[in-house]
Amino acid sequence: MTTRSNTLRNAYMTDELEAIYDQTVEFVTKEVKPHGEEWEEAGKVPRDVLEKMGGLGMLSLRVPEEHGGLGMGYLASATFSEALGASTFAGFDVTVLVHTDMSSPHLLNSGNQEQFDRYLPGIMAGTHIMAIGVSEPDAGSDVAGMRTTAVKDGDGYRLNGTKMYITNGVYGDTVIVAARTDNDNKYGISMFLVDHGTEGFSVGTKLDKHGWRCSDTAELILEDVFVPEENLLGTEHRGFYETMKNFQNERMVLIGMGVGAAQAAIDMTNAYCQERGAFGGKLYDLGAIRQRMAMNQAKVDAARASMYHAAWLGDQGEDNVKVMSGAKAWGCEIVQEVMYDCVQFHGGMGYMRESAVERMSRDARILPIGGGATEVMLEEVAKRSYA
Repeated sequence: MTTRSNTLRNAYMTDELEAIYDQTVEFVTKEVKPHGEEWEEAGKVPRDVLEKMGGLGMLSLRVPEEHGGLGMGYLASATFSEALGASTFAGFDVTVLVHTDMSSPHLLNSGNQEQFDRYLPGIMAGTHIMAIGVSEPDAGSDVAGMRTTAVKDGDGYRLNGTKMYITNGVYGDTVIVAARTDNDNKYGISMFLVDHGTEGFSVGTKLDKHGWRCSDTAELILEDVFVPEENLLGTEHRGFYETMKNFQNERMVLIGMGVGAAQAAIDMTNAYCQERGAFGGKLYDLGAIRQRMAMNQAKVDAARASMYHAAWLGDQGEDNVKVMSGAKAWGCEIVQEVMYDCVQFHGGMGYMRESAVERMSRDARILPIGGGATEVMLEEVAKRSYA
């Protein structure tokens, strides 16, 4: 089993975080790796796997203790996401992380006690899976450009619009939908809890993806969907700012799962090259191979360190936007470089669908796009770098 001692123990690690890492790696080794290919074919992660995780407390790391969770912070999510990456099935990883770290935090940040009582028990148990509906056909990182509307109607709202690229959108239970409520203010957006099965709310298309094949991704259609006032999440017209509260956490777990997968790919490739015969010896005997893989390890170690530092800043209450954006931009590009070399050094086998690194390279391609494209992240860094 891969443990943190085989990779890098960093200055921010504690015994509790090490235990989370080791428990998660052990879980994905036993419960995910043997079945992941079946899930890739089905395009779905079975609910019972998520319920097992809930039973082990894995879905409650960021839920405050007063609500039955562990009340942990950024560093816990960084550790958890990196450990999930050891599964080598990023579609599984993102199914979990969208639930725990990309959608549920909006409920925790902006919800009220009635909403906590209604949703949190199922969220923590893995019986009620969450999604976040911000992206649209013409609005991704540009949240203020969204066109979905919510118009006041009696004791509720009528929602109309289309959401796109929504992970957990097909088989999840509730989507946190961002919609425009003030047409006179480009930031006049609100968030709503919209349950699957609500009249007028439907899956338009289950999207066919390049990677992340075992996660379900949807186009969601809202046609005159009525949601009661109690489903308004947070303050009306303040959803843009409330949505922004979780962006650094979302970016972080994408780095984390990428770093975890890159480490797994490095370990896998080093082992393959040490066994693969070439030129009267082993492939790993060639200095060009060893040194390039050593450089890949150094880059992954650096990406990991920058992620944990940004996480630590967040836990200290510091503004970590610049550091996390830089870590996301650079770290996710590094993962691409590592996966390229791992496919290359597997030779023809690396191009075969039966090879894990082939799948992992496809899965990794979304990382510089999702959660804020590299170019958007670099702009976040640039505008904070000069007076």
